[in-house]
This record gives sequence, structure tokens and C-alpha cells, in this order.
Amino acid sequence: MKTLSGTLWGLVLAGLTAGAPAADLELEGNRLLVSGTLDGSAVKDFETHLAGGKVRTVVFENALGGSAEVAGDYARAIQAAGVNTEVKGQCQAACAYAFLAGKEHRFGRGFQVHALLIPMVGRPQPAELVTRWRGDEAQHTLAEFTTPAGGAAHGASDAAAAPAIAPEDGAKERWQPNQGVLFTSSPTLFGRVRNTFYCDGTQGRDLSRCELLPDADPYKLGVLTP
Repeated sequence: MKTLSGTLWGLVLAGLTAGAPAADLELEGNRLLVSGTLDGSAVKDFETHLAGGKVRTVVFENALGGSAEVAGDYARAIQAAGVNTEVKGQCQAACAYAFLAGKEHRFGRGFQVHALLIPMVGRPQPAELVTRWRGDEAQHTLAEFTTPAGGAAHGASDAAAAPAIAPEDGAKERWQPNQGVLFTSSPTLFGRVRNTFYCDGTQGRDLSRCELLPDADPYKLGVLTP
């Protein structure tokens, strides 16, 4: 299967190209729903919810965009609380790295199309994919985007050790819209179909131009947990 169906691409495209409102939080029992752009406006409330000990799962639902620094803030709070994470619908950029910080990280159930776009500065090599997003390695990848321009990538062993870098310190937002590795899961009559693509950002609205990555099952790569 070289590309996804036109219907699925349309649903993914709607998420990848549409603007999103600021982050919104909604507590439903022991599940904290997070939607919108992770722009930093809800970080304190997010940390307060997780520190309370009631939340067991953070659900990212159509959470699009956000900065690398804010991704680190969300990831640190998730790791400190030891909660699980889940994606429903679209999860991109800052959301993707916050999602990977969960103790267990999964796509939601039901008949919804799920898509996780993890920013990367270039096409990953097959050997690199095997460990790229397992445990602390996800935060090493995030450091590529938070290192000041001209500086070396931060070598912290975990998210808690990675310092926030203020704009005045030279931090540069280096991930680009629609660029990175795209993991998709779509419902069919015979169960869910999963695919993994690399999108270099030049595809514009034609996401069918993204390159299919063979042998890149998200469970094997550690992007999703059983």
C-alpha cells in the first residue's frame, strides 16, 4: 500500500493544515483531555492537574502545533506523574513529544482515524528508527529543536534534565509544518490498518507524496505500547 486512501488523507490533511485554538483542558474522571495548540497558555493548569494525583491518562485529542520548549514542559509533567498517554484524532509537533513521555502511550479505540506526526530534521535511517523514540531517546530527539542556533544538541538523559531555553538565549524553532514521520491508524471492516510515512514538508496539501517507510510498525519502534 503505497499511499493511504483519499478519504483518510482528507481527514489527516484537515488536521495538518488547519489552524488550532489555544490549548484546552477538560477533566473527565481520571482522564485529562488536552486539545488545541500546546502554546504554553495551559501549562500551569496542566501541571496542577497531574500533581493532584487523580489523573491516570492524558488524552491528546486534535492537539496541533506548539513549540519545542512547551513540549518539554508537558513531557516533564507527564513523566513526573507517571501517567499514560493516548491520542485521539491528530497529534502533531509538541503534542507528539508530550505523548511519547507517557508511561504507556497508545492510540484511542473506536472508529476514528488517528495520526501522529513526529517532527524530524531529516529522513530517519532504518537503524535509527529502531531506537529513535524509545524511552529517553525521544527527549534526545527533542533536544535537536531546543538547542540554540549553532549549538550542540543537549545530551540530557531525560526530559527533567533538559533546561528550557528562552527565545532571548537564541533558541530557534526548527521544526517545520508537515515535516516529520507520520504514523497513521485507520479503521476498516477487518480491523485497523497502520502505516508510517516520512513527509519532508514539500508535499504541501498533497500528503500522498509522503514516502512510505517499510518495516516501521509503531509498536516495534516503541512509538506505541501494547
